[in-house]
Amino acid sequence: MAQTVGSGGNEYVEFWNEVLVPKFVRYKHILVGGLTHHSARIFPTLSVKEGDKVVDVGCGFGDTAIELARRVGPHGSVLGIDCCDEFLDFGRREADRARVGNIRFVEADVQTYPFEAAHDFCFSRFGTQFFENPVAALRNMRQSLRPGGTMTMIVWRQIEDNPWLGLPKEVILRHLPPPGDDARSCGPGPFSMANTDVVTKQLEIAGYTDVEFERIDAPLMVGTSLDDAVAFQLALGPAGEVYREAGELATQRHAAIVDALQTALADYVTDEGVVLDSSSWKVSARNPG
Repeated sequence: MAQTVGSGGNEYVEFWNEVLVPKFVRYKHILVGGLTHHSARIFPTLSVKEGDKVVDVGCGFGDTAIELARRVGPHGSVLGIDCCDEFLDFGRREADRARVGNIRFVEADVQTYPFEAAHDFCFSRFGTQFFENPVAALRNMRQSLRPGGTMTMIVWRQIEDNPWLGLPKEVILRHLPPPGDDARSCGPGPFSMANTDVVTKQLEIAGYTDVEFERIDAPLMVGTSLDDAVAFQLALGPAGEVYREAGELATQRHAAIVDALQTALADYVTDEGVVLDSSSWKVSARNPG
């Protein structure tokens, strides 16, 4: 049975569950499989060892939590947390199929979840950028760590460094107006932790020490075909937000938008699919105790 702890009553959480979850499920092959190269550059560098107790924050479909569970082995454990239980159901099923038994998935708001301060490592891949209150969430993540424990989060760098999202947004803004200030959203956004000075200050206020940044560049697959890539961009990300918020105008200009996106993305078709560059920060910090 799913465990739920304090994940309701947050407008961002409601937006995830009402609007984004069905789209994430539809494009799971991109949101998980498309990150293959990026993850391959990150996971071997994580300070996780056999027997560790690990928290995976914003674990989504559970692929990172399962990988961490394999890393820590049967004497270790992983707690995977996300605000969307439909995502976690995928993780539970995949863990069962893979016979990975040292993992537990919990639907919860990371900002308020009552962590046990006994974990060696706290991890998040693209899950911390959407917190309503980043400092509160980061502080609570620190509360999950034993003294000396490490937190590592992967966050996107600026949109200019991520053409897999930036290029489609540039294209669609030639046809549609930018979203208004009253647009519903999933939180601060994918680039809210791109500024190293801001993030360092957030982590220091949250009580961390020894903050380090490492740049990670890797190709990212955004669709198995041009049609798949265009549909993905119209559903999610910055281009998808512009399209969604434009409403009827987007419907009227749909054919021209699709044609423009196909033209822009055609140069990035490979044997693997439509592949563009991506860039993130691997941010590590320590709980001093």
